[in-house]
Amino acid sequence: MFNLFLGKKKQPLRKILCLGAHCDDIEIGCGGTILQLVHAYPELEVDWVVFSSNPARKREAAKAARLFLNGCATSRVRILGFRDSYFPSERKKIKDTVQKIKEQTSPDVIFTHFRHDLHQDHRIINELTWNAFRAHLILEYEIPKYDGDLGSPNLFVSLDESTCRAKVKNILDAFSSQSAKAWFTEDTFRALLRIRGIESGGTKKFAEAFYCRKACIE
Repeated sequence: MFNLFLGKKKQPLRKILCLGAHCDDIEIGCGGTILQLVHAYPELEVDWVVFSSNPARKREAAKAARLFLNGCATSRVRILGFRDSYFPSERKKIKDTVQKIKEQTSPDVIFTHFRHDLHQDHRIINELTWNAFRAHLILEYEIPKYDGDLGSPNLFVSLDESTCRAKVKNILDAFSSQSAKAWFTEDTFRALLRIRGIESGGTKKFAEAFYCRKACIE
């Protein structure tokens, strides 16, 4: 396993962009990685954009963003109101929104949905991310779900036990409206972190997994 680092002493990570279709997607997909990056880079700037919400979910998403971005030097959290599960019919408006985001930031790393995710809203966000950002490092995260679309990721971020605990606790504390869902449980989130930790071959037991389609090492 070859180890790479997001940022280095001479060129630290400065800006990241997190895109999520729904209010808990970013946290589930890359919450542990975000916690580690915020801790590792005190000057980090984070743009955090959620595309679908309603009043109750918006309050939960705002709370979650505060928890995950606590200690971040600069954060801009936007929670939009596109209709859940209707992204294909709202594609033009969502594309316009993504283009505006591109005009406002030039991130070092972008976290977005996996291109083969079986949820149509997730796929739309992925496609529009790649359509807008043509010269950026894009890491695609995964969301466990009933559809069973977990694949074979090719990039892993190792996480220690304390980061995993913080990630899962933040998710469960923030998104109480989802507690009735059979899959929205501590053991679901920890199980996937453990499996990806095994696959990563790293020294830590846990990891988050991503799909990196294009990367250039100079």
